[in-house]
This record gives sequence, C-alpha cells and structure tokens, in this order.
Amino acid sequence: MKIIIVGATGTLGKKVSFAFSQNHEIIRVGKTNGDIQADITDEKSIKAMFDKIGNFDALICTSGKGPFAPLSQMTGTNFKEALLDKLLGQINLVLIGQNYINNNGSFTLTSGILAEHPVLSGAALSTANGGLNSFVYAASAELKNGVRINAVSPNVVEDSPSYFDAFPGEIPVSMDKVVKAFEKSVLGIITGQIIKVY
Repeated sequence: MKIIIVGATGTLGKKVSFAFSQNHEIIRVGKTNGDIQADITDEKSIKAMFDKIGNFDALICTSGKGPFAPLSQMTGTNFKEALLDKLLGQINLVLIGQNYINNNGSFTLTSGILAEHPVLSGAALSTANGGLNSFVYAASAELKNGVRINAVSPNVVEDSPSYFDAFPGEIPVSMDKVVKAFEKSVLGIITGQIIKVY
C-alpha cells in the first residue's frame, strides 16, 4: 500500500512510520522535515501535498497540537490554535484527500484521551479531540467508494514523560500498543470507530 503519514517526524509518527515501512510504501510528511513538507493549518498547502503525491491508499495523521492553559487564562485566539491545527487541520486532510484516495482506502486521525477524561488546562485539546471523534462518526457514513475512516485515541504515551504530571492517575501506554491501534485501523475492516488505547 501507498501510505501517507502526516506528522511522521514526531514522537509517535516516527514509530508508526517505521512499523508501516516494513511492508508498505511510506510518504513521510512533516511541517519542516520529511519526504514532503505541508502545513495542515493551510488548505493550499494540503492540496499542494496531495497534488505532489497523487493517488494513495491510506493516510495516517499523528500531527495536531493545541495550547495547554488554564481556562481562566484562555482566550479565543489561544483556543483557536487547537481548532485550526488539531481539529480542522486533520478534518481538511480528509475533505481534500477524499478526492485523491483510492477506492477502499482509509483515513486514520489521532484524537486522544482528553475527549473523555479531561485534565487541568486541557479544555482546548478536549474540545478538539471530541470534535474529531464526532467527525469520524459522521464522515464514515458519507465517504464513498469503500473509503473508511477511524481515529486512534491514545492515553499519554510512555515516550513522552514530560507530559506525565499533566495526566494524574493515568497509566502511560506503550508506543507499541498505540502503533497496533493504527495497524488495526489501516489494515483492518472497521470504519467510524474510535480506537481507544488506554
């Protein structure tokens, strides 16, 4: 399969890219690194990426960020960062990518535990994650030609110890377990599912 991995140079993206590269053709996409550069907050950049890559079989996005800040200090401008990047950025990969994906292909987005288990200062990311999950549910009913869509929703991962204190009481999950969730989405048959890795 020809698989696009957006966010391939990040902590999670590197592991996912390595796993899929063993048996598939991988196109690594990053904002400043990778085989191709693209900014998921910019629709023109996303379209240029797809024009350059052409048709593909699967897209995985492990990218997407938003601010960690107390609600009392949050502004609409701060909040918008999460909405434009983690939420709308990933949605636009699907909206634009549906015109390039091969029949029976798949999209796999990344949400996260904060959609259901909020933490202090995480309101923006909780909103983005919840929105992504809802988008997956709805989009799965409308994508054509056998195209599937799922989201992987992981807990904080073992390879990101700097975030452990922000997730009190949570047990970090192994990167291997998260990678398996992406394999389930891409190589399996499910669609419209939130694959939780808690």
